[in-house]
Formats: sequence, structure tokens, C-alpha cells
Amino acid sequence: MAENKMMVRVIAPERVFYEGEASFLEFNTIEGIIGLYPKHIPMTVVVAPGVLKIREDGGDKEAALHSGFAEILGDSVTILAESVEWPDEIDIHRAEEAKIRAERRIHDNSQDIDRAELALKRAMLRLEMTKKV
Repeated sequence: MAENKMMVRVIAPERVFYEGEASFLEFNTIEGIIGLYPKHIPMTVVVAPGVLKIREDGGDKEAALHSGFAEILGDSVTILAESVEWPDEIDIHRAEEAKIRAERRIHDNSQDIDRAELALKRAMLRLEMTKKV
């Protein structure tokens, strides 16, 4: 592995979503957005819904990363994702329906407002990502 690269693995329950070398990585955590370069200090973070940006030699890649955990070591980053998808894998109609349902639950003051707000964030992220295709 080159000195200015880090090994990145993004693992979802159903597949190894991404595995490769990157010079930069960015994603949301529960404490805010984190940007990582090789040789970052070791840490573990909780992933929050947002855009995962991976900078490779051939350019940048982006994916919708919904939640999970990340282990950051000096030369590698492993993200265990609850759900992650490339923009072209997102079903726009399903995301729009999920957004409508979540907004309705929030408006109706559903008992489980936290779940409804998280569902809305995920739907909005999916819709945002489809605009990038």
C-alpha cells in the first residue's frame, strides 16, 4: 500500500460493499462530519446517516451511508454499516414513499417520533443521492 493511502473496507450485512485504497474518506458521525487522511489517530466512532465520500486515484465516489460503526487505524478504516448503497442502487419511488410516511408520522405526533425522524433522514439522504446520478 502506498504511503499516502489507507485501506478502506465498508461492510454491510449482505455484502462487502467497498474494499480498496483511498487517499481521503469523509462521512457523518453522531458528533459531526469526520474527514480522514492516512495516518489518522486511532479511534472508533458511531456512524450517522449521511454521504460517504471516498477519494481514489480515479476520482471520488459517493454512497448513502445510513448508520453503523467505524474503526479508524493509522493505515486502515473499517466501516460496519447497517445500510449503505450507491446512488444507482436507490429506488427513487420507494424513497419518496418512505419520506411521505415519515413526514406523516412526525406530523401526527407518533409515539415513536425518534424512529420517524431517523426514517425521514434516511429517505432524504436517498433522494439527495439520486440527484447525483
